[in-house]
Amino acid sequence: MVGSQVNFLLIPSLMSIMAAAQYTMQDAALLSYIDQRFLSLERRLEKCNRDVLDYVEEFRDFSKEVLSRLAGLNSDKAEVNRELENLLTRMEHAQRDIDYFGSATDSNACVEVHEELLKQQLLEEAEEKKRLKLMLNASCDQVLAGIRSLKVVKKTGGKHGSWMKDPGKKHTKIYLLSGSVNNVILEFANIMTFMENNQTLKARRVPLPLPWQGTGHVIYQGFLFYHRYDSLNEIVKFNIQRRNVAGQMLLPGAGRIPAYQLSPQTKIDLAVDEQGLWALHAEPEIGGNIVITKIDPAAMAVEHSWDSPCSSKDAEAAFMACNTLHVVYNSPSGGSSRIQCVYDVLDALSSFTNPGLHFPKRQGGHSIVHYNPKEKQLFAWGDGSQIIYKLHTEQKV
Repeated sequence: MVGSQVNFLLIPSLMSIMAAAQYTMQDAALLSYIDQRFLSLERRLEKCNRDVLDYVEEFRDFSKEVLSRLAGLNSDKAEVNRELENLLTRMEHAQRDIDYFGSATDSNACVEVHEELLKQQLLEEAEEKKRLKLMLNASCDQVLAGIRSLKVVKKTGGKHGSWMKDPGKKHTKIYLLSGSVNNVILEFANIMTFMENNQTLKARRVPLPLPWQGTGHVIYQGFLFYHRYDSLNEIVKFNIQRRNVAGQMLLPGAGRIPAYQLSPQTKIDLAVDEQGLWALHAEPEIGGNIVITKIDPAAMAVEHSWDSPCSSKDAEAAFMACNTLHVVYNSPSGGSSRIQCVYDVLDALSSFTNPGLHFPKRQGGHSIVHYNPKEKQLFAWGDGSQIIYKLHTEQKV
């Protein structure tokens, strides 16, 4: 009985002691946490203090460097000013020397210099003319004196087209290119076959991989040379027998305006004479006058160009004969064609004459007029008719 009473008294005491111990442990943990936080804050404050000291030291060093450089700039500025003043002084001295030299020099010296320059220029022009004569193998001693007669060979095709022969020694074939845009050549065995009524049935059709534009094509040494359709200034060289493109080139400055005002479909007109292949076109920079270009047909490259005094206004066609441009003019309504401008690339003094050469017995315009150097005749296309003009030439004076 007594033992049970003692146990009853001890239990509350033990519970009180255990509770007190638990509170003591919690206080110790809280104190430890607070201590750790204070240590962390102290370390961060210490790092911040060190960073501030470092920044202060870095700023001081930078300030010293800036001040030093500013001082150097002031010194350099003073030096630049001194150099500038020295340069200005030297320029003034040089200007006085030049003025003195100019007043003291005999004016005859300038005359002598100009004479030397003129002599050099004349010498260079003579050398250039000699080079051009060698390039062109200038053996032409005839000039066009008149157009004697015409023969209408055939009337086939529309308003625009061209027909021709290859001026080679053994070529007798006739070629017909109808229209200002097309891609088929008609080839005839000879002019008799071409003149027959059913001539189109006997023609050999030669298709082109690239169509032409205008009517200024020529056939030379077995190749067709023409202005490619839908291009500004591309000239195509086509092998007629092999039926393939053998070369191409761009003609500088061409294709922007028609070569002849009355034949607006033709921007580049190709021509053949005793000296080979030429190209004719007009350029707006020289008032629409016609530009003559000599072409190397093998290399498809420009050999030389000349700005002629012949205007493209009221012109309908042109041709080259013996290094000489002959421009055919007409009225917009289609009157009598006439040659009113002649330009010899090797003899400008005899150029730009008005020979008054009229095309005989015919009213109307021409789509094309080309010279055949082998037969000394003009092959023309006029309002759908294929025409041959015979020429009268005289000895060049």
